[in-house]
Amino acid sequence: MECRLAVALLALGGVARGHDGSGQPTIKTPDRKKAVVDCRVYNSMRFGNCDPDTQQCKYWDRRVSFERDAQGNWLIIETSSTVACGNETWQCKTGGCMAGWKPEAKDVWYTMASPTLNKDELTVCTRHAPDMRNHQLTAQNLSFILNKPHDVTFAERPKPSIQDPHDVLVAVNYTGICGSDVHYWVHGAIGHFVVREPMVLGHESAGTVVETGAAVTHLRPGDRVAIEPGHGCRRCTECRAGRYNLCEHMVFAATPPHDGTLTGLWVSPADFCYRLPEGVSLQEGALVEPLAVGVHIVKQADVRPGQSVVVMGAGPVGLLCAAVARAYGASKVVSVDIVPSKLEFARGFAATHTYLSRRVSPEDNAAAIREHAGLPRGADVVIDASGAEPSIQTSLHVVRVGGTYVQGGMGKSDINFPIMAMCLKEVTAKGSFRYGPGDYELAVDLIASGRVDVKKLVSGVVPFERAEEAFNKVKEGEVIKMLIAGPNEKS
Repeated sequence: MECRLAVALLALGGVARGHDGSGQPTIKTPDRKKAVVDCRVYNSMRFGNCDPDTQQCKYWDRRVSFERDAQGNWLIIETSSTVACGNETWQCKTGGCMAGWKPEAKDVWYTMASPTLNKDELTVCTRHAPDMRNHQLTAQNLSFILNKPHDVTFAERPKPSIQDPHDVLVAVNYTGICGSDVHYWVHGAIGHFVVREPMVLGHESAGTVVETGAAVTHLRPGDRVAIEPGHGCRRCTECRAGRYNLCEHMVFAATPPHDGTLTGLWVSPADFCYRLPEGVSLQEGALVEPLAVGVHIVKQADVRPGQSVVVMGAGPVGLLCAAVARAYGASKVVSVDIVPSKLEFARGFAATHTYLSRRVSPEDNAAAIREHAGLPRGADVVIDASGAEPSIQTSLHVVRVGGTYVQGGMGKSDINFPIMAMCLKEVTAKGSFRYGPGDYELAVDLIASGRVDVKKLVSGVVPFERAEEAFNKVKEGEVIKMLIAGPNEKS
């Protein structure tokens, strides 16, 4: 029995194929032979023989390239011979091998072809690979649900489906735990956002695309993506001005009344999913969200090369702010915290200096920070990533005359604020909320380029059924960043 496997969704016309007597398929492709491409274009071709004894397909890969002619038709050009071979457990069928997906083959997708590989006999071209459709049908949508403070349950939720042609369906692989998740778990509310109905937690996620809407062109099933968990209405004044993070009608994961991403399947606008480059893992992808928060804060601060930056708080966001500031060219980055172990980690992560805050006045702590870091005039930029009142007060005494202060951490709604220090120094003060246009893209690039090593932040990964254990560890301050594997993630 013999079969051929051709790269998924390619229908090749007028290309002759045969055997060279070695048992391996051969390709006879005249240069610039026209090919009909109904869907997407891929950079490899796979052929296989069905072993009648084992009922498995043995395959070979060949590299090909594609380009367009003057009329816009695709041309196919073979560029190399066999580059790989191996066995795969595709089930053999009469006249061919069932389509399948090999995860380690990255972006290569396959569909069934008859022995002749005649264009008209190829499986009809579709937008979604068959195995991903099967994955969608078999995947769990088990979800981690907050009913009320300290009351969580696991339940199978209805599997979401694509309703908008610009959306994608993503199988969630990993989700990080944010302080806001823990706050909802403990208190059931953050400010005026109150959990009144059972809500799925989680918003720091990365996953794998399993289905794309009809209008989606930049993503395809199998793409690994970081998910930006909130999107604006796209119509209000803020959205149209490019400040969609300030949209009054923002839909944000795990912010009442909207469910979060600690679930099996998640539907997202395709333009809020960011493909992860090769070399960036899905676990790193789950940390793109907090890194994007740090990117937005540093952008608000307008950090320049050679400047000095003091970051109050050495939690995940504070550490990432320090790392982004270094990536932006800051020559001195001082991390400040009240926990020695956090500062020890900060020294090996991004900080050039650290300072253990003491139980003294904000003015005295500020003076000690300036002396310790060699900043007699104060810091060019001070970022508060703690939300703690003493840290905020100290920040305004650390920043130099004419410097910039950015409030990134959230705490009490109202605090005592050193307004006189801000006014006399003509400090530029800004707030920072979530992330906006370009922040996720830059975060992905910082990870891919190695300028920010988010892997160091991961303290542990737990399976989905142990999600509450991870919440406890974050609450007790035992860890920096915990990840929860999705319910369909194989250990």
